[in-house]
Amino acid sequence: MWRGPFRPASVALKGPPHHRLCACVVVILGAALAVMTGREISAQQAVAGPISFSRTVYPIFEAAQCRGCHTDDGVASATRLHFPEPNASPDDIEAFGITLAALVDRADPAQSLLINKPTNRVRHTGGVRIRPGSFEEQALVEWVRHLAGLPDATVAAARERLAAAVAPSTHDQRLRRLTHSQYNNTVRDLLGDYSRPADRFPPEDFVNGFKNQLRTQGMPPLLAEAYGAAAEKLALNAFRAGDVNGLIPCKPSGAHEVKCRDLFVRTFGARAFRRPLDEGEIARYTALFDGQARNTGRFLEGARVVVEAMLQSPKFLFHVESHREYAVANRLAYFLWDTMPDRNLFDAAAKGELRTAEGLDRVARSMLEQPAARQAIDEFFAEWLRFDRALGSVKDRRRYPEFTPELAAMMVQETRLLLGNLVWHDGNFMDAFTAEYSFLNSELAGVYGLPAPPGEFERVPFPAASHRAGLLGHASFLSSNAGPVETSPTARGIFVREQFLCQHVPNPPPGVNTEVPEPTVDKPLARRQRMQAHVANPTCATCHRLMDPIGFGLENYDAIGQWRDKEVIEFESSRRGTPGKKVELPIDGEGEIAGLANGAFSDPKQIGHLLAGSRACQECIVKQLFRYAFGRMETAADRDTIRTAFTAFRDSGFRFREMIVALVKSPQFIDGLPPP
Repeated sequence: MWRGPFRPASVALKGPPHHRLCACVVVILGAALAVMTGREISAQQAVAGPISFSRTVYPIFEAAQCRGCHTDDGVASATRLHFPEPNASPDDIEAFGITLAALVDRADPAQSLLINKPTNRVRHTGGVRIRPGSFEEQALVEWVRHLAGLPDATVAAARERLAAAVAPSTHDQRLRRLTHSQYNNTVRDLLGDYSRPADRFPPEDFVNGFKNQLRTQGMPPLLAEAYGAAAEKLALNAFRAGDVNGLIPCKPSGAHEVKCRDLFVRTFGARAFRRPLDEGEIARYTALFDGQARNTGRFLEGARVVVEAMLQSPKFLFHVESHREYAVANRLAYFLWDTMPDRNLFDAAAKGELRTAEGLDRVARSMLEQPAARQAIDEFFAEWLRFDRALGSVKDRRRYPEFTPELAAMMVQETRLLLGNLVWHDGNFMDAFTAEYSFLNSELAGVYGLPAPPGEFERVPFPAASHRAGLLGHASFLSSNAGPVETSPTARGIFVREQFLCQHVPNPPPGVNTEVPEPTVDKPLARRQRMQAHVANPTCATCHRLMDPIGFGLENYDAIGQWRDKEVIEFESSRRGTPGKKVELPIDGEGEIAGLANGAFSDPKQIGHLLAGSRACQECIVKQLFRYAFGRMETAADRDTIRTAFTAFRDSGFRFREMIVALVKSPQFIDGLPPP
């Protein structure tokens, strides 16, 4: 409940998804919030004592939308200013206000960053958030003066309170469901079926950048229907030509048939449910087996109906973690292999080898040596870098006749090979942003203007004069973040912010016009000049300054990733049979990653070096893997785990596998499981 004398006006920020690329924030100052003037604040102090931060200054920050950037996943995540959670208590908000003393110049309060950053007197990535000379600034100045006089012990106590207020790591109690990829791999390893039935299931949503996030792991009717149809077909195929895949571990005959039935139910059930069956489950499935076998007179028919029933059980479709040892084995298998545990991992669980960090370290390293690990890491890369967008890209056939679905698949393969080379040869993973080589075939070499290599996807060095390096020079990234004809600086910029820096850019307000002026024959402006409309519009300017300049620095790459020195604009003729007009315009390739130290760049290769050397980017890779491994966003309670994994990653020379092992050994990996 709002306790102060003034209630801040609410600000609607979330717009429809199709406005995502316009991501900008409405800065509401003055009229949106009734705040005390300096005289009113002084009067309150005289009567009621110290200023209440939660009732005066905090609402100003909230109305100015400072939280949108100053959070763990905001554009200003690397700064010292991080806002508490939106549901923080008034006492915690007061403590937060006191910790802002770190941004106060006690010798000369007027020079404090806490005043001069939000007013943009000192260059502020977010621009002007509090208007100089306004009532809002007067309230902020009063608070800065108050902080300048606080003893160090008071500030230290406030920091301790906020640290203690971090809630223990809590997890959504909903069960995680097998992703489509995990389903395909599991039925392959369980049944020997390579038909990939989940490819025909309803498509999965990307949330927090991945498909396995808890809050989207429900069971919509269409998916339940697809599971039922798949289970029926899979079970039928499993025994269509007899027990060709050896699912029945014995030979049923006469007096031994009951024992064979029981052994089948136990062994297949343990593999399907990824843990031993209890006696009640065994009784239910043997009864189901007997009913079908008795009706048909065939042992395999009893087995078939048991397989079909188990494949539709929540205990198969979800990660049900009721047995601690086997739950850890399952988490390991689906993270490191993207499929069910094998016999060796089940045995390790049964022997208690997964109870200690040392045991987890040993088992995880062994698992990473298996071929399945490459498949699993490939899946992580595919989701993190949104290969689906590259594979689904559509380009204007007249403008880019060479772009085909086959070429798009080659683009994705190039990126897979670069990343796989770094992971499995224990290279410095940050070289993914700076590598002056790639893995090309003749078609991709043609896109890059290079001689064709003698073989398929051979390692090819880029020429010394080349402007291309690392992931941001890959056609998979450049083509998937562009339109059918033109580039999209905004799309490329927001991808860098969100995927490589883990910085969330807020959605635009509803009804904002996202269009930029179209070029005309009389006024053939380049893309960069036309996009100045974003900067001219105060509603959009703040956030587009964070995204567009990144993309501007990549404008020399066209919509499929080819290098160009000029931007070509084609105008169709209004007269039939008359050729159109082409206009060539110079490209201004200057760019900037606002918020990074020395973030300006003038060559596309430089952006990769900026990212590779940035702690924000290095930590983001850890966060992305955390989100994929745990199926959720990191929270304040996960900071130690993120920090530990980052330290292991950094200290190993940024070896990707060391980061994986660090996450597997973290307390969160076994947090919430039943006791041994």
